[in-house]
Amino acid sequence: MTNRYRAHDVIREDRPDGSILLRARAELGPVAARTTDWLDDWAARTPDAVFLAERSGPGWREVRYAQAHDQARALAGGLLGLGLEPGDRILIVSGNSVDHGLLAMAAQYVGLVIVPLAEQYALIPAARGQIDFAAGLVKPKAVFAEDGDALADVLTRDALAGMIRLCSRGGPGAHHLDDLMRAGGDIAAAHAQVGPDTIAKILMTSGSTSAPKGVPTTHRMMCVNQAQIGHGMPFLQARPPVILDWLPWNHVFGGSHNFNMMLANGGALYVDGGKPAPHLIGRTFENLRLKTGTMTFNVPLGFAMIRDELKRDGDLRHRYFAELDMLFYAGASLAQDVWADLEAMAREVRGEMPLFTSSWGLTETAPAHLLQHQPTDRSGVIGVPLPGGEVKLIPVDEHRFDVRARGPNLFSGYLDAPDQTAAAFDEEGFFKTGDAMIFVDPARMNLGLRFDGRLSEDFKLASGTWVRAAGLRLDVLTRLGDVAADVIVTGADRDDIGVFIVPSAATRAAADAAEDAGALTVPSLAATIRDRLAAIGGSQSTRIARAMILSEPLSMADGEVTAKGSINFRKLLDRRAGLLARLHDDADPATILTGGPKP
Repeated sequence: MTNRYRAHDVIREDRPDGSILLRARAELGPVAARTTDWLDDWAARTPDAVFLAERSGPGWREVRYAQAHDQARALAGGLLGLGLEPGDRILIVSGNSVDHGLLAMAAQYVGLVIVPLAEQYALIPAARGQIDFAAGLVKPKAVFAEDGDALADVLTRDALAGMIRLCSRGGPGAHHLDDLMRAGGDIAAAHAQVGPDTIAKILMTSGSTSAPKGVPTTHRMMCVNQAQIGHGMPFLQARPPVILDWLPWNHVFGGSHNFNMMLANGGALYVDGGKPAPHLIGRTFENLRLKTGTMTFNVPLGFAMIRDELKRDGDLRHRYFAELDMLFYAGASLAQDVWADLEAMAREVRGEMPLFTSSWGLTETAPAHLLQHQPTDRSGVIGVPLPGGEVKLIPVDEHRFDVRARGPNLFSGYLDAPDQTAAAFDEEGFFKTGDAMIFVDPARMNLGLRFDGRLSEDFKLASGTWVRAAGLRLDVLTRLGDVAADVIVTGADRDDIGVFIVPSAATRAAADAAEDAGALTVPSLAATIRDRLAAIGGSQSTRIARAMILSEPLSMADGEVTAKGSINFRKLLDRRAGLLARLHDDADPATILTGGPKP
């Protein structure tokens, strides 16, 4: 097993000011000049191998590398024939699909810039203001909606007036992709102008701490990142990877990391129309029974749901693990019980554990900057810098560090935001991420780093005691188990710590009392919640004194939750200030007091 993974080898530099630099000892290997070079290469080498696929009736619509190559180039010519020019931007308001992928490749062949937005913005009427905001920022010349009839009211919004409309089908005044492919056109001159520094896409930041910003992402950023990842994961070159994946392409992880990992390595990406949500996870299970992969990517909630299904279905359990090289979780730390259960099932099926890992990065880093690329036995480890990349660790306290990043995979600045760009980098050109990390073992650098939350989420109690909200939130989630889908930690400038509980589907189903102005009172669960929270600990910085179950779902339209699923804690607490006051009122009937030992 060890010959399939590259061992960590890190250089540490301790500086007089107390900061620490970490970088990989290995040098960055060869880097492709353009993302389309990968498609050219695999179309010649493995023309009949599947590149992109999506469900079609009882099976799959599969597009092979030679087909994708020819269709993307023909579509690129058709786009130029509409009057689009290199540098023009195409807003994408639909989610993952084969046509979305072909449009992205077509644009990248001729220097057009895609701007993929979360499909929820189009599907949820109250959230469509986010489309208007993005259009005002990036000023696109065209807009793509897969089903033009279903999204006709989006395509005709005032903010999109005058844009070229692109659709797979339907749509008022739209140009259909199939027609553009048939029209074709000469792309040689435009393609020749595309180089490493050409912008391939503009991705919007999540908006979890401020208004969304545009991150121009170049061919160099994405090509470097795949070279970095390939160094740490040599099994990618041993056989073409296959994934069934739902992670959205408007997000850097799904759209740059996973999409390009398949493209760079001649792999196949099967689009999963399911998601880790109660009403959609069944679709994922259906797809898994048709197609399993050599790698699997998910968020912790998704892995927990898959774990439960694999326990029930022995045949699916065998199919899921039989060819698996890697399980990869992102978005938050994975509960150790989910890790242990998946490991036990993997060993039952194949006698060993595939690489179970995570990484760290942001939209601005394209994204992977740290990667745990050798086996570990614990959740939460995010690894070490990849070749060519560096991190600077600024001490926050004895064990915790503020993390900054530098390397050829990083962006150079936000779109049309010089002041925000200047504030984002320090005097040495390191990007100030705002994330905190700790060493797994300070005496053994090669064991890597652990993520320890966003510094902006920390707060002080009235006593002056600091509360590390991100780490505490994960602990609370683990303790509450299936009671909570998420939690929000409160207590800034107050006497003690409280939590708002976003109820799981099971908790909502168990609600057996009236809803009370934004809160649920669930007597049948109150004792369970009280006992689990009281067990967390007695120090003032960790003791949860009170809890309240939210009845109103988190609102994307009001900015409480982003399209990527991240909670904007400040926005939520501001919007629900009245409920926050009730939570910290001992006499409120919806407040669950833990009664745990006070420090």
